[in-house]
Amino acid sequence: MNLSKISTSLLGGVIAVGLQTHVQAQDALSTMKQMRVATSDLNIPLVPQTGKNADAIRRNLAKIKMPDGFKISLYAVVPDARHMAVAPSTNMLFVGTRKTTVWAVTDRNNGGEATEVKAFAPSLNFKNPNGVCFTKDGFLIVAEHNRVLTFPAAEFFYEGPDVAVGEVVPQGKLVPTEYESYNHGARTCRVGPDKKLYITLGQPFNVPPADKYQEMERMGIGALVRMNLDGTGREIYASGMRNSVGQDFNPKDGSLWWTDNQTDGLGDEVPPGELNRSTKAGQHFGYPYWNGHYKVAGSPAAADLKDMKEPANAVFPEIEFPAHQAQLGMAFYSGKMFPAKYQGGIFVAAHGSWNRSPASGALINFVSVKADGKADKSEVFAEGWLSQATGTYIGRPVDVAMLKDGSMLISDDYVGAIYRVTYSN
Repeated sequence: MNLSKISTSLLGGVIAVGLQTHVQAQDALSTMKQMRVATSDLNIPLVPQTGKNADAIRRNLAKIKMPDGFKISLYAVVPDARHMAVAPSTNMLFVGTRKTTVWAVTDRNNGGEATEVKAFAPSLNFKNPNGVCFTKDGFLIVAEHNRVLTFPAAEFFYEGPDVAVGEVVPQGKLVPTEYESYNHGARTCRVGPDKKLYITLGQPFNVPPADKYQEMERMGIGALVRMNLDGTGREIYASGMRNSVGQDFNPKDGSLWWTDNQTDGLGDEVPPGELNRSTKAGQHFGYPYWNGHYKVAGSPAAADLKDMKEPANAVFPEIEFPAHQAQLGMAFYSGKMFPAKYQGGIFVAAHGSWNRSPASGALINFVSVKADGKADKSEVFAEGWLSQATGTYIGRPVDVAMLKDGSMLISDDYVGAIYRVTYSN
């Protein structure tokens, strides 16, 4: 038996299947852009919301500690749940993942928990569709690793596998393909008060090497870019970041706040996680020279940057969090259900460390905001997803989002769930 011929035959088959899948995905996108039917299967499987898994999640939630008067419950079982977008006109929620699915989550009876969870636009070939956000007129934006799509009236036309779709940024045009990264490829998006689309673009290195960082800065990698909703007019809004995976606008003054993850390999206690505030276009936030107030350039993680010049007028974080807790999604609290202390402040999800001993994070922080629009202080709002006794995770928060009734949702990609936080005095 000739193993070489068999291997060659198998490889050819795999390549053929891969090419066929790619062509089918492109055909589906082309067809859906013309608002035509791309598939005949109208039945999309539902994610089970009851059973042993849901019961176990509810038991674990009993371990979560929050201030008096707050309650946390299971809102939905959503596999790999990452960033969330609350629909403007219905009880719909769209949830991104770092895999190949965007989830449509529906609370049909207004009962405070999801009644249906299913894949959104399953005939499309999503690739790391982590970032989801809405325009004010109801267009859903999905920011993938290297493509941006838009879906008009997604909350009303999500029932079947085929939906109207448009390309804001075609595949391979968000970042050059040589700068795609398996670990820093989760994008987030927001539509600003100026009706422009803002997208975070993490840089693909732990620290960008000396021969790369200037080129990446010119291209807006390790930056926050903005563009018109049709993809035109792209520009760099903020630079000098490492890997931001969370952003939101302060509804009071229009400033853009965003989290940034810290450099690895420098020890358990440094550098800090960051919460930053952009007040105008063109600001530089220090990286890779600074990470918070810690100098990365010339450190053991970036010895080749020892001669790097300090960026002029670098903007330092509003809040520096403990090292390696991995702050991701964040949102301003705009509701009225929570006490006055929390109204107008910021909730931040800390995913939890992967390279620290002992582990740290897996919690929700609350950051109060002063009258002048700057951050006041940070405190732990919810914790218990990391067992202090065993050092193991029973959950890893990713994002926070506010429902119209003033309650707050928390996504968890480790458990595959979304939680709902309510308050009653």
